[in-house]
Amino acid sequence: MINLDIYKHYNYTGKLDNRNNTNGVDLGPEKVAFLVICSFIVFENLIVLFAIWKNHRFHSRMYFFIGNLALCDLLAGVTYTVNLLMSGERTLHLSTEEWFIREGSVFVALGASIFSLLAIAIERHLTMIKMRPYDTTKNYRVFLLIGTCWLIAVALGMLPILGWNCLGNLLDCSVVLPLYTKKYVAFCISIFTALLLSISVLYVRIYVLVKSSSRKVMKHSNSEHSMALLRTVIIVVGVFISCWMPLFMLLLIDVACKQRHCSILLKADWFVALAMMNSALNPVIYTLASREMRRAFFGLLCGCLVVPCAVGGKANGEGSRSKSSSQIQKPAELQGNVN
Repeated sequence: MINLDIYKHYNYTGKLDNRNNTNGVDLGPEKVAFLVICSFIVFENLIVLFAIWKNHRFHSRMYFFIGNLALCDLLAGVTYTVNLLMSGERTLHLSTEEWFIREGSVFVALGASIFSLLAIAIERHLTMIKMRPYDTTKNYRVFLLIGTCWLIAVALGMLPILGWNCLGNLLDCSVVLPLYTKKYVAFCISIFTALLLSISVLYVRIYVLVKSSSRKVMKHSNSEHSMALLRTVIIVVGVFISCWMPLFMLLLIDVACKQRHCSILLKADWFVALAMMNSALNPVIYTLASREMRRAFFGLLCGCLVVPCAVGGKANGEGSRSKSSSQIQKPAELQGNVN
């Protein structure tokens, strides 16, 4: 049965004009390609999470935040898969609550990702600027901050289903999200943009202060490892902005444009797909930029549950064997000399 409210909003915004009248899920080549990408996103982020959980070397504050970001990417892959499977003709057969949950879950994943990036930026700021050693007794603060990020993201994504929507007010409806009010879309984009600007300012400040006090940084025992993590996170933030900014710009056009006046708004699926690619690129960045993550990642791909250093472990093993053999040979030689 067709949901008349959804049909009315989609028809008013023009999203039904070029839609094929197919029954069920329209699995065209584009949608199949997107589903394959989503499966890849879920798979690689699961490996990242398992690698962090399995290796005790990664049980530190920074890697907990990276694991949380991987969880956000995993959720993004799952929610976009559900979105694809419930889109097309099936959209009109959803209940209003199901539609809000389908779209709201994407906002939750996005919000959790941005808040996680902000938390990482704050952590990097404290580590690189104040040079505070990591205190394992304060892990509860990390998980409290991560939990707060998710609570805020969930609250933000639930606002439309709680009443901040355009049901009964077609003039205020978004074209990309026909049941969302333009005010809510503008509100979310404003928050996300402000957070990204704050993150960028933090990293600029970190870079400037670290450069100006390079001698002090070089004297720190963990400076090389911290700088490597800093570079990795800066790349992650840069890729995030590159992938999501086109969608943000499209939503801003949606807020400013009247219905049926901006045809580009009907091509929003491609902008969303580009944003989802960010979730596929993050694990690649982790493995390419971090030698430890690369060893753990490929170790799990090879089916190794305990991941030693591939070359170092072998070298150490050979070294220990050669050392033990030399220790065995020396007493024998000495015994021969004595005899």
